[in-house]
Amino acid sequence: MQIVNNFKDYEILYCGNGKKIEKWDNIVLSRPETSAIWDIAEKKLKIDAVYSRSNTGGGSWNKEISPWKIKYKNLTFNLKLMGFKHTGLFPEQSYNWDLLIDKIKNSKRKIKVLNLFAYTGGATLACASANASVVHVDSSRGMVDWAKENVKSSALEDKDIRFIVDDVKKFVKREIRREHKYDIIIMDPPTFGRGNKKEIWDIEKDLFNLVNDCCELLSDKPLLFLINSYSNNVNKTMIENILKLTICKKVTGKIYSDELGFKINNSNLIMPCGMFVRWESN
Repeated sequence: MQIVNNFKDYEILYCGNGKKIEKWDNIVLSRPETSAIWDIAEKKLKIDAVYSRSNTGGGSWNKEISPWKIKYKNLTFNLKLMGFKHTGLFPEQSYNWDLLIDKIKNSKRKIKVLNLFAYTGGATLACASANASVVHVDSSRGMVDWAKENVKSSALEDKDIRFIVDDVKKFVKREIRREHKYDIIIMDPPTFGRGNKKEIWDIEKDLFNLVNDCCELLSDKPLLFLINSYSNNVNKTMIENILKLTICKKVTGKIYSDELGFKINNSNLIMPCGMFVRWESN
């Protein structure tokens, strides 16, 4: 497991009993956490907002909090409480942001990046801050607008970023017809999703075909192909197999995979936070 320990504005104060207590700069939140299946003595802390699940599905926050900002190195993100317990950022992805920045800077050439299911733009900001050209694709206009706000807050407006609101599968097909090429492709696919025009995404049915299509978009000298996942429907080996049957048949390189996690404060426990599988050039 890769332990994320350099995100100064984020920490897990304690975790257990099916929930996670986190500090986002000066905001303390309590959210359900299905991975926290152990029992733990709860601490008396001032919590700014608590998310509770409903017996009928979904859930809600017990109070409203004004949007706030959080920093990671030279990047600034706008956060707010969302209906499905999220805040607009996955801090564990800072591990991948650092890797992307290093890969781009060490390439010594102009790098083109395609970021699919790009959400609020964490990877987009990281790549743009390293002077890559980025195409940011998400089916939600709200998420794309949010990513634009993050770009502005991080003073990256002058960078080469193209924002696209579109179904990822359709966009990739069009990029193939346009014969566009990318040196780095990133994707963070949900388990299930529905586009603005009722397009359906199902990770079990669609991931292989999407990755296979993305092979057609790789440049002559690709650097990296990164897949992040929080889905319980797939595991590292399944995604590794997909890369072996697609990317590795076109270009030579190595596959790396691991879990991401955060150390829980004042304990020897680690909170697992999803996984990644990536192909890298030799």
